[in-house]
Amino acid sequence: MQIASLQSFMHARGIDAWLLHDFRNSNAVFLRLFPHAADDGSPGKRHVTRRSFAVIPARGEPRLIVQSLDEGAFATSASTKGVARTVYSGWRDLHATLAEELGAFGRVAMDYSPGDSLPVMDIAPGGVVEMVRALGVEVVSSANLVQVSAARWGSAAREQHDVASKHCGEIMAGAFAFIGEHIRGGKEIYELDVAKHIRADFQKRGLEWPDGPIVSVNGHAADPHYEPTERTPTKIQKGDWVLVDLWARVKGTRGEENVYSDITWTGYVGSEIPKSMRRIFDSVRNARDAAVKVAQESWKAGKGVQGWQLDDAARGVFERDGLIQYVKHRTGHSLSPGAMVHGMGMNLDNFETHDTREMLADTGFTIEPGLYLSTEAAEKECGPGTPSFGVRNEINIYVDEKAGPVVTSCVQDEPVRIG
Repeated sequence: MQIASLQSFMHARGIDAWLLHDFRNSNAVFLRLFPHAADDGSPGKRHVTRRSFAVIPARGEPRLIVQSLDEGAFATSASTKGVARTVYSGWRDLHATLAEELGAFGRVAMDYSPGDSLPVMDIAPGGVVEMVRALGVEVVSSANLVQVSAARWGSAAREQHDVASKHCGEIMAGAFAFIGEHIRGGKEIYELDVAKHIRADFQKRGLEWPDGPIVSVNGHAADPHYEPTERTPTKIQKGDWVLVDLWARVKGTRGEENVYSDITWTGYVGSEIPKSMRRIFDSVRNARDAAVKVAQESWKAGKGVQGWQLDDAARGVFERDGLIQYVKHRTGHSLSPGAMVHGMGMNLDNFETHDTREMLADTGFTIEPGLYLSTEAAEKECGPGTPSFGVRNEINIYVDEKAGPVVTSCVQDEPVRIG
């Protein structure tokens, strides 16, 4: 946590302090900022059973409020043993402690989202927010504070992400080449064969991945969360539409600091891609580029831009092309250090949620618009006999402090011709 830059941001926004609440490791942001780590840096979950709080003031040093039963867990953890602690016993003592700790503050940020507009940030229980408000404190959302702290990359994470992106781009190209070799050789190949090939390549290159990848044909590609299994053996054949979505990151002794590369490509098994299917691909690609353009132009103009506005930029292309009804998800998700592929920062979303978080320097995100057509929709848009299919085109963006939003991953501008 870069405390100086976080406090500067808080001061500029008129926020006196950030109050984080955790109960039995329920708050991923709390764990990110105050991780349980042994002296050797090895991560793990802190053994706690009672309510804990962290107070990060706009001026001064952070401090913890912990229950007496849990004090030992904080006193022995490498990341917290040097942080000042106030120890409480029962609930009356906790209320008195909070009143004393927050008494000098008028405006405090908490990990909550008004109206649940950002579910990923609606972490603090409603009762805890009520308890703090009862002290006469104005409570605001910490959504952008999470970006300035937990979602920041840093130079080392950026370097490791670039390494992962190079590997993932090569693995993606290799996966489609693997399919093509089998098709040209007249050999059977299934979705799961390609997924296993990708995982083997991840392992060979020293990458790690939590799940996936997604390899999906025709109607399976119309399901954004489909993954091939032994229960759904599906052959890849001539005339098929193929979608591959893969994600991985570099391993490391402090791997929790590394950021995933997350990309999606599509292709057609055949020498000539049907113009009607190409139209869907082009619309998705153009939606991607529209979001990139708004992000980069906003940065150059010195104007702030929020996640919902980047989502609208992409969705505007679909509306213009008459394809908006085939959207199933937001345009992109945060990329940040940590074990989760979907990070803690701004999402490109005005569909599932209304994301008002700002695009900030030293953070990252994906841009991955998609269109998903049922059999009925595919025949309507592409002609009789066209199978159900989906198109997603995913790239990664890092917001450089000087250059602004830059693409860090490979970019697919044309469908892959397989075979």
